[in-house]
Amino acid sequence: MKRVMDIGASALLLLILAFPLLAIALLIIVKDGSPAVFKQQRIGRQGRPFSILKFRTMKVSAPGEQAVTSGDADPRITPLGMHLRRHRMDELPQLFNVFKGDMSFVGPRPEVPEYVNLGSPLWQKALSVRPGITGPDALAFRDEGKALSQAKNADAHYREHILPSKLAMQAEYAEQHSLAGDLMVLFRTLGVFRG
Repeated sequence: MKRVMDIGASALLLLILAFPLLAIALLIIVKDGSPAVFKQQRIGRQGRPFSILKFRTMKVSAPGEQAVTSGDADPRITPLGMHLRRHRMDELPQLFNVFKGDMSFVGPRPEVPEYVNLGSPLWQKALSVRPGITGPDALAFRDEGKALSQAKNADAHYREHILPSKLAMQAEYAEQHSLAGDLMVLFRTLGVFRG
């Protein structure tokens, strides 16, 4: 049932938002060059890797440059990218991920491979469901970028202070998720989008 709703809602939103999506992509290309869409490997359901899609908000990385952001103060974030992040518009291409089946509208936020331990029972529980565009962990840590920008070592701060709490929430979601709970998360997310 959830998958059917994901397909229907993502298809409808992609049709409705086709022009705004194209306009944002063209704006990124004009202001910051190609590509407009950023792809990054994340770990999805049952530990399967997939490419998450986002509008590019940072300068194109040179080979060997760090792949994970150090927060809102990261100097690689472009002015347009900062605006897109502030209003969560950089996440809109993930509608394609939902339609394809890599993601759901609601679920645990997917992590990059270097943060995932597939041998951990907690990770296995969190990865038993499709990752989401939004979820309880995404709402609880919506100001994560600010916290990372204030940390001496963003990577260490994320691994030691943020990720354990997020993972516990993700595992709890995987055990207890329901349609009513997902709808509540969506309404809360819309409230965040309105600011």
